[in-house]
Amino acid sequence: MKPNPITTAPADAAARKAIQPLVCYPLETLPRPDLAAYQALRDDLELIETVVVPPRSAATWTVPAGHFCRIVCSEGPQVGDLNLFNANDLKERLYTGKTRALNGTHVGLGDQLFSNFPYLRPIATITHDTLDWYGFDEFGGAVHDVIGTRCDPYTHNLLSQGGQYHHCCHSNLTRAFARKTGMAPHEAETYVHDVLNVFMCTGFMRDTGQYFMKASPVRPGDYLEFFAEIDLLGCISACPGGDCSAQHSSDTAKCYPMLVEIFKAKGLPEGWAPPPTSGYDGTHGE
Repeated sequence: MKPNPITTAPADAAARKAIQPLVCYPLETLPRPDLAAYQALRDDLELIETVVVPPRSAATWTVPAGHFCRIVCSEGPQVGDLNLFNANDLKERLYTGKTRALNGTHVGLGDQLFSNFPYLRPIATITHDTLDWYGFDEFGGAVHDVIGTRCDPYTHNLLSQGGQYHHCCHSNLTRAFARKTGMAPHEAETYVHDVLNVFMCTGFMRDTGQYFMKASPVRPGDYLEFFAEIDLLGCISACPGGDCSAQHSSDTAKCYPMLVEIFKAKGLPEGWAPPPTSGYDGTHGE
């Protein structure tokens, strides 16, 4: 909703605005991960694979259940758009909308990433975040959002009145996913979904409610780490906006490669079991 209303405010407008908000999803009954059990494994991890994500491009990798994955800033401040899939059933994938509803607009240490309906289960647990010091800044900005959809050539075409750009994150993810699966690009892009914006600093303007981005605070050596709750196929685009300080969908922004590192632990977290899919019976009242 934009400012400058055309409707006269009612006499009780102030009273209506003063009603206290309620959190939509009280989390007292939501199963939470035993973070200490995950972190007990982190001091003895074996690096088994490293994937380089080229600037303005994307790459894929797999993370077996029970392994750790780090997305690393390697050379300079760079934002990445992340998709996650069940490696054994590509119809199950990251559901940023429900992840946002259960965790908040930005995710960090201890938060879990949930999959889509009808599965709705945690598929990854964030076990370390070197940017957790950032919190929320004076503008309401924070890192690692599950708000933005990903830069894409369709919106670019709309806003540029006909421009064609092929290195938006949507296109990058589509190409990488197509290469991995053998699908044609037009089929592959139907699997590309709303992203976790790794390292991106975002929020909402307080006066207009518009989604904003600002220069990422990420620096070489920073990383976001998660534990794979199920076998995962990851796909990440090194955004053509670089650190997203000025623009995205750009061939002029300074961009850097990113690294993805896969680690094997010496064991599994104490008491851990793979999460089951949703227990809802799926009948929808019929």
